[in-house]
Amino acid sequence: MVEPPPVPAASAPPPAPAVSQEGGSTVVNDLSGLATEKNLAMFCHLSALVGGVAFSAIGLPVGNILGPLVIWLMKKDTMPLVNAHGKEALNFQITVSAIILACMALFFLVLPLLLIPVVGLAALVLTIIGTIKASNGEFYRYPFSLRLIK
Repeated sequence: MVEPPPVPAASAPPPAPAVSQEGGSTVVNDLSGLATEKNLAMFCHLSALVGGVAFSAIGLPVGNILGPLVIWLMKKDTMPLVNAHGKEALNFQITVSAIILACMALFFLVLPLLLIPVVGLAALVLTIIGTIKASNGEFYRYPFSLRLIK
């Protein structure tokens, strides 16, 4: 019968995660990276998709603004990457909402009705690209976006 090797008594426990203070709250930055700046920048873009889908189901094309706005307002002062991505995501989503609202106001014309699916698809693709760039830690500047928040 073969016995397993003995466990050394002096083995060191795994290192404790780093703890930092941000804006009065404690954030634990562990290896999984759940609370890192890069992931919050990525969620600025992803939350626009979630809010857009949730609020468009009830006919309001402004839900895509709420997610990036909340994340940006919470972390803009303490995380520069989230500040940059949050402003960029907000500017783009405000532009998309303005275009969709204008198309809805001009519903009696044919061109705006054809433009809504094109704008929606472009917003989806560009938001996914922004999400990927943010997850890689790169800055992404949306094309065709009004720069309202500077």
